[in-house]
Amino acid sequence: MAFNIGLSGLRASQVDLDVTGNNIANASTVGFKGSKAQFGDLYSSGFLSSGQMAIGTGVKVQDIKQSFGQGSISGTQNGLDMAIDGDGFFVLHKDGQVQYSRAGQFSIDKDGFVVNNQTMRVQGYPADSDGNISGVRGDLQISTDNLAPRRTTRFDSQLNLDSRQPVLEVIRQSYQVNPLTPTMPGADPADPPTPAETDTLSFTYADGRSFQLTFDGDQSARDIAERLNELSGVTASARTTLNIDPADIGPGYRFTVQGTEFAIPDNAEVSTPAEALNWLQDAINDSPLNTINATNQGGQLRLIDSRGNDLAVRSVDDAGAEVFAVTERGTVNELVLDRTVTVSSANGTDGLLATAEPSISRTNTFSPDDQRTYNHATSTIIYDSLGNPHTMTQYFVKEPVSGGDSVWAMYVQIDGEDVGDPPFTDGEPTRARFELEFGSDGSLISVGGDPSGRVLISNWTPRDSNGDPNGADGPLTIASGGTLPIADPPVSSNFMIDMTATTQYGSAFGVTDQRQNGYTTGRLSGLDVSGEGVIFARYSNGQSQNLGQVALATFANTDGLSPVGDTNWVETFESGQPVFGAPGSGTLGAISPSSVEESNVDLSQELVNLIIAQRNYQANAKTIETADAVTQTIINLR
Repeated sequence: MAFNIGLSGLRASQVDLDVTGNNIANASTVGFKGSKAQFGDLYSSGFLSSGQMAIGTGVKVQDIKQSFGQGSISGTQNGLDMAIDGDGFFVLHKDGQVQYSRAGQFSIDKDGFVVNNQTMRVQGYPADSDGNISGVRGDLQISTDNLAPRRTTRFDSQLNLDSRQPVLEVIRQSYQVNPLTPTMPGADPADPPTPAETDTLSFTYADGRSFQLTFDGDQSARDIAERLNELSGVTASARTTLNIDPADIGPGYRFTVQGTEFAIPDNAEVSTPAEALNWLQDAINDSPLNTINATNQGGQLRLIDSRGNDLAVRSVDDAGAEVFAVTERGTVNELVLDRTVTVSSANGTDGLLATAEPSISRTNTFSPDDQRTYNHATSTIIYDSLGNPHTMTQYFVKEPVSGGDSVWAMYVQIDGEDVGDPPFTDGEPTRARFELEFGSDGSLISVGGDPSGRVLISNWTPRDSNGDPNGADGPLTIASGGTLPIADPPVSSNFMIDMTATTQYGSAFGVTDQRQNGYTTGRLSGLDVSGEGVIFARYSNGQSQNLGQVALATFANTDGLSPVGDTNWVETFESGQPVFGAPGSGTLGAISPSSVEESNVDLSQELVNLIIAQRNYQANAKTIETADAVTQTIINLR
């Protein structure tokens, strides 16, 4: 009997050694769960036998029990590595077989599926094109395609308009300008010429700066205007006008303008002075003389130099005789100053200034090119249907108080172009203007009379850098059916501006938040995983999108799972059926991204267990050795 007892002990100790050795071998295996051999003693007993003096018959291995305790979590450099912090198993699928694992070392195969090292596909909940997670479990697949562009259909603007801002008023000071007499020859050739008339204008600014400019009659109107325009807050324009009588033009004439000669034909199409005038008008307008414009004014040919150059003209008839030769001097039309500048003439009204006092005009007409005509402005990038970026600018102009409520005008331009609806009769957009009405508490009452605070931009044609339509979807005007809300999917460039969060408080103008829902094309640049197991794709355009969510499974009796190698388990009758869910829901643990769960083997403890198992093995062998010695003693009795 002692032999059997010793043999059972040897067998049990060998199993203990095997289990301990397996734990030690997998001390660095990701997701591995250590095991422990559990033993029970053996007794031989019958129906009528007494148990008081029973002697055991050895030991047996009752079970190899795995410990599913949490292992340490360590970080990795792989964005798709995942560790479960808490209960649950990853669900793996291949060829119709489902296995469960705690090893979260995942990657993407050639088809975009998330797989483990054994090419088993990770199961989860896929997302639709809008990133919404579905409740249908399946193999997780990552799309590596470019993210298609999305046009802007909604723009939310949250800002504060400074209630302390004044109603802007632009003051124009206009002076009529006299021509200065040029150098004049003497009455007799022997007499000296009369010098050109001169005048000095003094300009003084509100900040104390002052400038003096001296002009003389030998300077062209263009030169005078250009020197005046060099000063800030000063604007001057010049032009030269000359009327030519049709009697001085005829078929076969040679007409010279600024040194460029035009030979008027003499044929069936040009046989009268009127026909010669029309031919000459077209020829001058098609010539390189781009500062000169020719028009037919009441049967006369009117030449206008838009820059005020002295205009030299000569006409020679078909016989070669000079009809006339004249040089017309240009004139400075008007001198305009803003409110910060004053001007005086050294010669008074006998000089350049025709009047001592300016003509004053006041206006608060908005102009996007003049920052003095609007209180605030802000710009944002929006996108057309091809993903091309465009700059939308909002201008805000404070209007006089109306009916006790404060009113601001909001003007909208895109890429510097108007987008107003309805358009002009020629089809060009009008200026987009919307009135923002605020109550006494600074809150928005309405935009364009709409209490919803939303307006529609319905006349925007996306254009390229040359100003030509770029092929993206164009506008759908209100007359053609454009309305809010925007159709889904959108079919035009229309978009909504939501101003409901805009306020008018007594604080500085500030943009709290401006966001729009469009973006350009994006390439996949990285993947991130959240604590709920949601896989996010990051794209080069700054967008991110849900691609799916990892599924976890839990069991009523985790100890009933059967290991199948590669740190995987399968369901058994003892484990019960799995319950699936998202990480962090119910009793399921959370996901630690870019991490793995290390083996839960305590290597120090296992080494101690190894010594104990060795001692037990040796002791049981000693039992067999002693029984053998006793048997030999009995056999040797004589």
